[in-house]
Amino acid sequence: MVTLKDVAKEAGLTVGTVSRVLNNRGYISDDAREKVYSAMKKLNYRPNELARSLQGKGTNTIGLIVPHIRHPYFAEMISNIENQAYKKGYRILLCNSQSIEEKEKEYIDICTGNRVAGIILCSGTVSVAEFEGIHVPVITMERFLDNGTAAVECDNRQGGALAAERLISCGCRHLLHVGNIDSVSMPADQRTEGFCEVCEKRGIAFSEVFTEKTQYHDMDYDTIIETALLEHPETDGLFVNSDVIAAQALQVCRRLGMPVPSRMKIIGFDDVNIAALTTPQLTTIHQPVMEMAEIAVNLLHDAVSGKVVPKRTVLPVYLVERETT
Repeated sequence: MVTLKDVAKEAGLTVGTVSRVLNNRGYISDDAREKVYSAMKKLNYRPNELARSLQGKGTNTIGLIVPHIRHPYFAEMISNIENQAYKKGYRILLCNSQSIEEKEKEYIDICTGNRVAGIILCSGTVSVAEFEGIHVPVITMERFLDNGTAAVECDNRQGGALAAERLISCGCRHLLHVGNIDSVSMPADQRTEGFCEVCEKRGIAFSEVFTEKTQYHDMDYDTIIETALLEHPETDGLFVNSDVIAAQALQVCRRLGMPVPSRMKIIGFDDVNIAALTTPQLTTIHQPVMEMAEIAVNLLHDAVSGKVVPKRTVLPVYLVERETT
């Protein structure tokens, strides 16, 4: 049976260094980490995570709780977090909560029961109280928790303002915003705030249409978009909260005989891969998903190592102009 000493001998390092690599503790050079991983692969060494947890030691696992795994934004976020975590020597325990509070509570218990190194939370449903007494770092994405370790967000208000400015500069004078969930408070609500502030400042007429949780989870906005455009036939500029909604808005506009961009201008949000796959391609607000994922994993790793981390990190967004404006 291959032991830690065998790995250390093969890597040409001390047992202590190998142990620090496996536990992500203290400073570890990339060269040392690579030597350890190469030796482990060559010797087919597998750390016994169950034994480690029974001994009271944390594992090299990060609990990642998301509300949606089919949505392109969360799919991209998951992929980037997993990639960044792997570089740091962590594994991912992926939990799809579907924004169901009971599932989120259960997943938090599963994470802590499995002695995860920390939790990255991409959901805004679970109550703040659930994180009282959790003795591992909790990094939130697009949500701020007073009792969380750190939060990583994009500047949603800036994104809404950029969308309004661009639509107005294109000559739009009757704007419509679709996307906020009526019964749920989310960081994306700030997109509406930024959007509305610009419209009011510029004296531009605008309307807001709320969505429902079922539409968010089913990713089916066709009916609500069509109803909104029929109720507001004067609309010539549409800003929506995701590229998924924007792509469906394109289909609705085609069905209603509203050519894009000559009759209707559309701006989405996120800049995920779907934005460049539609015809015409979507103008959208770029959310720095890769950078957000990297920062989240680095914050968690630093917190695990005992370092003081910034409570809140807000990254700028920018407009990506394509064919719908």
